[in-house]
Amino acid sequence: MSLSILTVHAHPDDESSKGPGTISLYSSQGVRTTLVCCTGGEVGDILNPAMDRVEVQKDLASVRRAELDSAAAIIGYDEVVMLGYRDSGMPDSDHNKHPEAFANATLDAAAGRLVEIIRRVRPQVVVTYPEVQNRYPHPDHLQVTAISLSAFERAGDSHWYPEAGAPYEPIKLYAPVWSKQRLLLVHQAFLDRGLKSPYDKKWLSGKDRDDRITAVIPVDNAVRRKALLAHATQVDPQSPFWFGLPDDVQDAIHPYEEYMLLRSRIPTDEVEDDLFAGVRHLADRTD
Repeated sequence: MSLSILTVHAHPDDESSKGPGTISLYSSQGVRTTLVCCTGGEVGDILNPAMDRVEVQKDLASVRRAELDSAAAIIGYDEVVMLGYRDSGMPDSDHNKHPEAFANATLDAAAGRLVEIIRRVRPQVVVTYPEVQNRYPHPDHLQVTAISLSAFERAGDSHWYPEAGAPYEPIKLYAPVWSKQRLLLVHQAFLDRGLKSPYDKKWLSGKDRDDRITAVIPVDNAVRRKALLAHATQVDPQSPFWFGLPDDVQDAIHPYEEYMLLRSRIPTDEVEDDLFAGVRHLADRTD
């Protein structure tokens, strides 16, 4: 059985800000990499002034899909699967009420779509979002976690979704974490160069969640920068948050991506350096 990893994201561009270096690393090792994007990002704001044009506004869903495909190719995804829901918009917006919005999908139906994908691509590792999302409680991000937890539990149970393919049980479920350590290092790099840091008191006073990190993966940070730039409507290349430091400086800061383990069907170490830790030898036995 070949190694396989599947990530579940809410909108086009989420795959580029959350764990792209990890996917690039595993892709280079021959691991099968699958991205599930739950919505088309139809109602996202155009954050790059250069792309805020009438023709883009009229066809934003198609534009964002093209950006997603470009970013996925940069990262190294083998396949991009659209789950088929509409962007729910920001919390308390009118878009939340749209009947096709992802946030309004029933858990059973949405999880069933994800189960079908899991059974087809057979990932040992699934990556979703944290169970607690106080910092950014976007309706679609919350729904991603909900359906991922359900699909992780149900994919191996033949009683659930018998029409969705042969049961398959993934082994580990992770969520990416942006560590406080990373934030502080980037903030200090701005100050060291006499630049204004985009991290204000709200950012710096945020709760330290680093004790929840259970996996630290060495990565090439340039992958994130290049993939984000592919999302021309969503990422302003002049943004100090993403691109306020010289490329070489930004890429050298904290060249790791970090995760918390949400579920595992095998014993795990306290801190891992590989999301497939404890899994690789199982795959070897079945090849």
